[in-house]
Amino acid sequence: MASLVSILPRISRRKSPALSFLRPFSSSSPALARRVKAEEKLTSDQAFDLLNDEYDDDDSASAGHLMLRQQRQVLYYLRLIEHEMPKLAAYRKTFVPPTNQTPIIVRSLDYAGEDHPVTTKRVMVASVDQLPLRDANAIHKIKLLAGPRWTPKPPADAGVRDFDTWDNGYIKISCEDFPKPAMNLKWASDTLGQLVAEANNPKDMFKDVPIDLRHVYSKTRKAKRGDHLRARAFEGPSLSDFPKEWLPYP
Repeated sequence: MASLVSILPRISRRKSPALSFLRPFSSSSPALARRVKAEEKLTSDQAFDLLNDEYDDDDSASAGHLMLRQQRQVLYYLRLIEHEMPKLAAYRKTFVPPTNQTPIIVRSLDYAGEDHPVTTKRVMVASVDQLPLRDANAIHKIKLLAGPRWTPKPPADAGVRDFDTWDNGYIKISCEDFPKPAMNLKWASDTLGQLVAEANNPKDMFKDVPIDLRHVYSKTRKAKRGDHLRARAFEGPSLSDFPKEWLPYP
C-alpha cells in the first residue's frame, strides 16, 4: 500500500478542483500578496491634529430626534386646529329642547373611532308622562308590561336632569343583539311602540294587578346610599323638596 506522501504528488498533477486545498501556498503567490494590506502608520503630528480636531456637530442624538418628532406631531395638530376646525362651523346646529312631540332619549357609546362590540348598542329612555297614553289605566298597564324596564326615577345615564319632575317614572329599553346600530335602535323603537299600543288596548287593563317593585328595592339596597332605610326608595329627598322660602334669593 502506497503511503500518503507518494500519493499526494499524483493528486496534485491531476489538478482536481475538489482537492485543490491540499496544494501548499507560498508567500510569493500573487493571490496571497493581494490580500495583505500595508499597515497605515500615523506620525505624531497627524495624531496630535486628530486629537485637536473640533466636533462638526452636524447631527443630533437619538433623544434629540425623538424630541423633534414630538414637536412635529404637535405642529401637525396645531395646523389642523387652525385650518380644518373652522370648517366645522358649517355643521353647527342650534340646541332645541325636547318637547312632548319628541319624548325619546337615545344614547350611544363610542370609543373614539375604535372598533368595540358595545358601539353597536343603543339605549332608549322615555318618560311615561310624555307617551301617547289615553288614561290612567293605560299608564298603569304600561308599567306592568314594562316590568323591570320601568323605574320611578330616571336612570343615572339617561340624560335627564335631576330637578325635572317625574310622576309616573321612565321606561328604559336597550338592545345590542344585532350587528348594526340602526337595527338595534329599530328594535328598541318597535318594542316601545308595541308597549304603547298594548297599553291603549281596552281589552285587558289589569286594574287589580299591583305593580311589581322588587327590582326597584333590590337596586336601592345594592346602592347602599341611605334610601334603603325607612322605605325611602320612592320618597327620597331631592332639590324639588327644598323649601323655596329658605333660599337667599326670590
